[in-house]
Amino acid sequence: MSLTDIEREYIATQRLGRLATVGPNGDPQNNPVGFRYDPDTGTFDIHGFNLAQSRKYRNVQRNGQVALVIDDLASVQPWRVRGIEVRGQAETLVEDAPEGSHFGADLIRIHPRTIFSWGIDPAADGMTKRTVR
Repeated sequence: MSLTDIEREYIATQRLGRLATVGPNGDPQNNPVGFRYDPDTGTFDIHGFNLAQSRKYRNVQRNGQVALVIDDLASVQPWRVRGIEVRGQAETLVEDAPEGSHFGADLIRIHPRTIFSWGIDPAADGMTKRTVR
């Protein structure tokens, strides 16, 4: 399990994240994506329309190092941001599409290595960082 209970509760309220991949020349690419967290494996799955034809999919096939940021603005007055950044190794797979989904069978699966979180746990000050085993 890669996420804490508080982090799992938080991401259950979020619909989009931003996936950063590394292009063929080392250039970053960052795209909004839908995601699904699997608590049994501790991995994140990214599905999408024509995902296998996307640059992010090809980037992951060449270089699996990725970062996924899931965040939001909890309050404007006072200003309060919160979120999670998951850094890890990704792979491209073909599996059954999620039930009721309009997406194809191609997916990007992220295996977290490092997780940062901020503004989610009221008991934590600032940003927290931990390594996932």
